[in-house]
Amino acid sequence: MKPDLLERLRCVKLFLLDLDGTVYLGSKPIPGALDFIGNLKRCGIGYLFLTNNSSKSAAEYVAKLTAMGFSVGPDRVVTSGQVTGWYLAGKKPGAKLYVVGTASLKAELAAHDLRVVNDAAGGVDFVVAGFDRELTYDKLLVAVELLAGGAPFIATNPDLVCPVGENRYIPDCGSICVLLENAARRTPMFIGKPHTKMVDYIRALHHVSPRSMAVIGDRLYTDIALGCNASIMSICVLSGESDKSAVAKSPYKPDLVIETVAELNRFFK
Repeated sequence: MKPDLLERLRCVKLFLLDLDGTVYLGSKPIPGALDFIGNLKRCGIGYLFLTNNSSKSAAEYVAKLTAMGFSVGPDRVVTSGQVTGWYLAGKKPGAKLYVVGTASLKAELAAHDLRVVNDAAGGVDFVVAGFDRELTYDKLLVAVELLAGGAPFIATNPDLVCPVGENRYIPDCGSICVLLENAARRTPMFIGKPHTKMVDYIRALHHVSPRSMAVIGDRLYTDIALGCNASIMSICVLSGESDKSAVAKSPYKPDLVIETVAELNRFFK
């Protein structure tokens, strides 16, 4: 590793770690990931698990991580749903929302003292779309009516698909938004990676500078692009979606490319 890159790595006080493909695959930790988190704890270096998946709550991710052996509390998980709630509460406290999303997403938004409604009666302040694994056609009809009436359109994350197994994918929030865009002729504002509002949220809570942060992930167009957009160090792991060929072709260039997070253990012991 080049000396300047090593110096930058050693300046990191807070790591932002993607989940699937970075610290685990499915329900199994990636070899060395548990050791990496343990080493960060021993060194007094902060870390957060950062996910665009808004179909689950932070508490659900804590349960999943704990079952794999990670010692983690709810303060260590940041979801695009949480950041969406924080952003909307800052824009209009107590805002009225219509949500195309799961019960978990609705609960995360309501936790920010936002009002989630189930119909179009009386209009809303925002229409929010998420990764909705409980999607119904009726939800889409209400959303289109509200969007056509002028309600602002917010989306938790731009991912078109979510991986669910080897070479298997299901429609994510971005695909649902494409449907709504075509039906209502409205374009959403996205909150999650690679957009910098997730970093804004983290900096507001943890008071860290961009130079003291690094993002680790396997997706070039979300994780690594977030690093580029927020001017923070980016580390691409090849344990998930990306390979060396994809890195070479991507417009988003990571500062460091490693096989897995296990390669970082020698720097943090």
